[in-house]
Amino acid sequence: SRSCRESAPRAHLGLVAAAMVFAFSAAAEACLKEPRRDALAVAAPNVASAPAVPRAILGLRGSAAAARLGLPELQGVHAALLGATCGFGIALGRSSRARRRALRLRARIISSAKAKSEKSDGGAYKDTVLLPQTDFSPRAMAKVREPELQAYWKSERIYETLKERDAPLGPFVLHDGPPYANGALHMGHALNKILKDSINKFRTAQGHTVRFIPGWDCHGLPIELKVLQSMKNKERKGMTPVTLRERAAEFAKTTVQEQRVAFERFGVWGDFEDPYLTLLPQYEAAQLGVFEEMVRGGHIYRGTKPVYWSPSTRTALAESELEYPDAHVSPSIFIGFQCVGDSVPPALTEIIGDASGLEVAVWTTTPWTIPANRAVAVNPELDYVLVKAEWKDGGSRRLVIAEGLVETLQEKFDAELSIEGRFRGEALEGLKYEHPLTGQLAPVVLGGDYITTEAGTGLVHTAPGHGADDFMVGQKYGLEVASPVDNGGNFTDEVGVDSLIGANVLKDANEKVTDLLRESGRLLLEMPYKHKYPYDWRSKKPVITRATPQWFASIDGMRKDVVAAMEKVRFIPENYANRMRPMIVGRSDWCISRQRSWGVPIPAFYRKDNGEALLTPEVISHVREIVAERGTNAWWELSVEDLLPEKHRADAELYEKGTDTMDVWFDSGSSWAAVRDKLGTPADLYLEGQDQHRGWFQSSLITSVACRGEAPYKSVMTHGFCVDGDGRKMSKSIGNVIDPLTIIEGGKNQKQEPAYGADVLRLWVASVDFTADVGISKNIIASVGENVRKIRNRVRFILGNIGDFDPSKDSVPYDQLPLLDRHIISQSEQVFTEITKHYDAYSFSQATSALLVFLQDLSALYLELAKDRLYISARGSLRRRSCQTVLRWLVENLARVISPVLSHLAEDMWQYIPAPLPASSVFLAGWWVPFPGRPSSDEETALISSFRSLLELRDPANLAMERARKADAIGSGPPGLFPI
Repeated sequence: SRSCRESAPRAHLGLVAAAMVFAFSAAAEACLKEPRRDALAVAAPNVASAPAVPRAILGLRGSAAAARLGLPELQGVHAALLGATCGFGIALGRSSRARRRALRLRARIISSAKAKSEKSDGGAYKDTVLLPQTDFSPRAMAKVREPELQAYWKSERIYETLKERDAPLGPFVLHDGPPYANGALHMGHALNKILKDSINKFRTAQGHTVRFIPGWDCHGLPIELKVLQSMKNKERKGMTPVTLRERAAEFAKTTVQEQRVAFERFGVWGDFEDPYLTLLPQYEAAQLGVFEEMVRGGHIYRGTKPVYWSPSTRTALAESELEYPDAHVSPSIFIGFQCVGDSVPPALTEIIGDASGLEVAVWTTTPWTIPANRAVAVNPELDYVLVKAEWKDGGSRRLVIAEGLVETLQEKFDAELSIEGRFRGEALEGLKYEHPLTGQLAPVVLGGDYITTEAGTGLVHTAPGHGADDFMVGQKYGLEVASPVDNGGNFTDEVGVDSLIGANVLKDANEKVTDLLRESGRLLLEMPYKHKYPYDWRSKKPVITRATPQWFASIDGMRKDVVAAMEKVRFIPENYANRMRPMIVGRSDWCISRQRSWGVPIPAFYRKDNGEALLTPEVISHVREIVAERGTNAWWELSVEDLLPEKHRADAELYEKGTDTMDVWFDSGSSWAAVRDKLGTPADLYLEGQDQHRGWFQSSLITSVACRGEAPYKSVMTHGFCVDGDGRKMSKSIGNVIDPLTIIEGGKNQKQEPAYGADVLRLWVASVDFTADVGISKNIIASVGENVRKIRNRVRFILGNIGDFDPSKDSVPYDQLPLLDRHIISQSEQVFTEITKHYDAYSFSQATSALLVFLQDLSALYLELAKDRLYISARGSLRRRSCQTVLRWLVENLARVISPVLSHLAEDMWQYIPAPLPASSVFLAGWWVPFPGRPSSDEETALISSFRSLLELRDPANLAMERARKADAIGSGPPGLFPI
């Protein structure tokens, strides 16, 4: 054979085939005579470990071929022999005696098998094959099985045992951000809670003590509105603050219970029997404790400032409660304010002369704010010009505008603009003009860098009562803070123009103001302007900026400390720190008061005679003690005398209670204080969606720094939003919303919407790059479900082949294992180490990818080659027990490694691993453990490396054979009989 290898490859293959056919023919003939004899004993003298050779080289599947022939008796050893003899004889000896002999032998084997099967004993061959046996179901049946496993965890107190133990690595705290208790859970909730649960289970398995306290945000306008919407008009009219609060609390608690059941169905563990709710007295008392410390630190004050105000819900809003739709269209107008008298500053006299016919041109997208105009602001650093605007109809005007906008305005006005003079913005300070509606004189003032040439005229209409920048400029120049608008957005008597009283600023006021300007001759141009505009995130309606008396948390007083604390926090992904930092640096003071009933009251008392507020740490402390015992309803139920501390009780008749409640972001931002007795602070991790950089992450940071001087978290991790398979935001109107419980339990039509179970949903969470927006669709879920099915089938194969293996008696030491077993142990440990590394970095998608690739490789090579050893070797042979040793170690560690994500599958497979087990539950078994006795010597490493190099020849060898087959150099055998 060796002598003709180079000169006659085909002859060489024929000789090899003949040798193999001869060896296996002898074995087959012997087995036909004595079916119960060990085939290996017969074949060994001819070819060592003969059945493994053809399967290793060509991957011949004798058992499968026998099954397709309808001959179950041929499965196992006889199928292997059939595959070996016929496969080699036919494929490699196509025109030789070997081919003819192989065909004759195949006929004899088949004939004998049929004859045997017709006999009454019928078991002549099956006893020679050790086929897989296990009760582990090939189907997950998740709709039934997962609740059973969850009931087992509860009955055995698995979570409680883990959180109460003395873990070697100490506590790990992931503090739960509270979802809002106002409706059913959506995919974003599922993504968030499953991520948290997977992290907690991984940390627990590593050796940490993990206590997860779920929380719910229960106060605020959305719940209040849902309660009001459920009531009839007659009920609303008779509603008191206390009865409204009772109805709101009932609604919130019902929703919490519904969401809790859903979270637990996701397989999430936590203190669901003892969660934190922002409506509980102990929580409210802790929140008032935070407020007390901020008052003591001088961070809380009351003032009249412009705040975002929602006329639709009649309350002030924080920046975090706003949305900015792209499609909002405002009725923008250009106005010419007429300058008066001898108000032209001396520096401009030579350039522009007197003020006769001179106008300062302004632009606004909120015409309704013109009645509150008290100044026009310019940027002192910009260049301005006096232009003569001439229209085609013969009209002309003298306008002051920014030089950088001349061409733009010439096009917009459809007029010829000729420059008559140039000057810096600072030269305009002191110029006066006439208010176009009231006739009052107002000045031109110097603003800041918010005045640009990107739009408008370069001169800004300034209404201190309706804008933050306007307010700051107004404070500098002592301007009146006019805000003639009521809570519903209607002009009051203070508007100064009778025809405008009662007009709504979001409805007819813009048109009425524009008409008045047109009548007075001051309107230069009217045109629609599409831009982003703030909307109330709850009512989905536009908001306004309105100066009202409110309570504020001063950010300026602690901005540096807040930024410094943030710099010590680890952000995941790292670049997300760049999102939050500018939000804090540019943040204005936090308006924390709301004009609603359902919330934690701001415990302030006001003098009846002058409105002066009484709010001291002592007053708050007294109210806090009452709230801890009776809840915040006491604020509405008790008298002023009962609520005031002893020091002020004698003056109770002079005061009345305030009606403002706290911003819900102050509620949730105090959660670190509400749970610190149980969890401590700072937490190891906060994990929420991207929107919480502006919300909970920030409010928690501010309150914690104000009270404790440090951040409430060591790390902040952020996930994206859920979108459909095409990247679109989920919307009921589009019809692309997916209910996570439908994925788990199935829909009304179970064929179209099958019940995949929680593990499929969990693996989807672990498969996506959650740091960006994540897509989900029916096709995506089906693909994930297929991956879970494949994992389950491979686990079932392993479990079926270790049923008669007792690790305490049958284990084979590492140094006696074949090289193939050592290779797979080394590969497994490398993959388990890699998965651990990814889990530790919260890179679940990479961990999942590594797992799936490993299991695919495991199935294609090791599990395939293991079949001969497991099926046809003697039950207690070293060859079989060595393979079982590896499989038993592998399946235990595989269960441990998948348990953080595929929690139900991990527990299910663990319960079917034959005793003895190291723990009653996979979650009590810790993390994966290395194979016992495996050396880390260079010699061992080199040996395994050499074996891997050998395996690398497998793919090119298969490729070469395929090419030879296509070139008709070797045969392919009967179609479909012996697949290669």
